[in-house]
Amino acid sequence: MSVYAIFLFFMQKIFSLFSFNHNSESKKLQLLYAFGFTFFTVIALGIDSVAFKNHYFDGRNVTNILAIIYFFLIYFVSDKHLKKLMFVMIFLSYLGEVIFSTILGMYLYRTEQIPLYVPFGHSIVYASGFIFAKTNWAKANELLLRKIFIAFFLVLFLCVGFFLNDYFSLIFGVFFFAILKRKKMDNLYSFIALCVIFIELVGTYFQCWTWIPKTFGVIPAANPPMGAIFFYGGGDVLLVKIVSLIEKRSEKK
Repeated sequence: MSVYAIFLFFMQKIFSLFSFNHNSESKKLQLLYAFGFTFFTVIALGIDSVAFKNHYFDGRNVTNILAIIYFFLIYFVSDKHLKKLMFVMIFLSYLGEVIFSTILGMYLYRTEQIPLYVPFGHSIVYASGFIFAKTNWAKANELLLRKIFIAFFLVLFLCVGFFLNDYFSLIFGVFFFAILKRKKMDNLYSFIALCVIFIELVGTYFQCWTWIPKTFGVIPAANPPMGAIFFYGGGDVLLVKIVSLIEKRSEKK
């Protein structure tokens, strides 16, 4: 049995223990928390920063608590589909952290352990981008936003590649566009990518984590590399597929 099959089986069993049928959706609160994501990120990661630790105390546990609280604030005002996505994202992102940070060593946290807030943070990032993408304004301006996003990411990857020698972003930026093409240029992944860029810039600024200068000892990368959004995008595609498969299996039963 493959790792993917085991993970899918594991998530299906967990799903059976929880009820996602209760719809407590509130569009206004969703949007409020999505916008609040930016302020929350600065505050939460600032508390986990090296500077905060040196001047006051190690705020890691405070950030852990804040992330869990903010996760549930968004979770409880979301519809059942987004709840499922957020729930699975916690486990999927932790698995990704083990692979990319612990095993491959592409980036390192300021401590040896993966912080508890990280999986919840990934879920918050996904939910925020999801909420922005589903607004009436985003839907009404879908084609215009698509053109803006394509131009923005293209210029971004080229600039960091040539001016910062971030060849990591040049390489994986191509793969990111491949994901967009496969998903028919769905703006959802671009909105999530913007949230990812923001949290990466804040997290590396506060030295909560640091990207290795040469990925795999070969590919030069900035800190953070903008091409990292490819890995988030790939995880997002996998997330949607996992939830879809679980829902189909549940319907058959």
